[in-house]
Amino acid sequence: MDELMIGGVTLKSRLLLGTGKFARKQIIPDVIKSSETQVVTMAVRRVDLGAKEENILEYIHKDIVLLPNTSGARNTEEAVRIARLARAMGCGNWVKIEVISDNKYLLPDNHETIKATEILAKEGFVVLPYMSPDLMSAKRLVEAGAAAVMPLGAPIGTNRGIRTKELIQILIDEIDLPIIVDAGIGRPSEAAEAMEMGADAVLVNTAIATSNDPINMAKAFSLAVKAGRLAYLSKLGPEKEYAQASSPLTGFLNEGEI
Repeated sequence: MDELMIGGVTLKSRLLLGTGKFARKQIIPDVIKSSETQVVTMAVRRVDLGAKEENILEYIHKDIVLLPNTSGARNTEEAVRIARLARAMGCGNWVKIEVISDNKYLLPDNHETIKATEILAKEGFVVLPYMSPDLMSAKRLVEAGAAAVMPLGAPIGTNRGIRTKELIQILIDEIDLPIIVDAGIGRPSEAAEAMEMGADAVLVNTAIATSNDPINMAKAFSLAVKAGRLAYLSKLGPEKEYAQASSPLTGFLNEGEI
């Protein structure tokens, strides 16, 4: 069976789900079920143990692997503090590192991310760092103890698709860790494209949460991820520069016998 192993956990689904931007939190359990995901990420600042209806954890089944993220962190110190807080709150030892000091484009700070990854990995966290796709930074994340590498496809929340395709392909080819395409994927077809490239998984939030029907959109993404993975494993046919007929063009009418 084609499964993905991260941090000692076996995953059958290669679709990770974000929980921000949903118009109603009450829909999240149905979206999770429809997506078939096993890993759900959420901002630690949205975990309010004192307010049941506002606490995002109330809408996530106990069987789901929690992936708290350090959204809002502007440097290493803040990311580490948020990760430790999440573990102390009972969210487990998985963490998605987000360090963003750029308020205009919301691009991750790879340098600070690497430092945070090294600190937290030594403390026993399963660290999945969100990063701008860059080979040298990815190699340093491997050395720092990352459990996977999560390059962005396009600026977060844009639904613009995989604008960094060639850079992500380099990471897929050169990095010996799961590559999870995160941010920017706006269509199921783009999730399938990422999987066809050889990505190990994708994380989707905005495209599902802002659609007219998040439950069905989650299902569409689930199917797309499966299709893309199957296509990758089946090895796509080679591209050719010139047209090539699918069937022979000669010997059909047996010229001279009519």
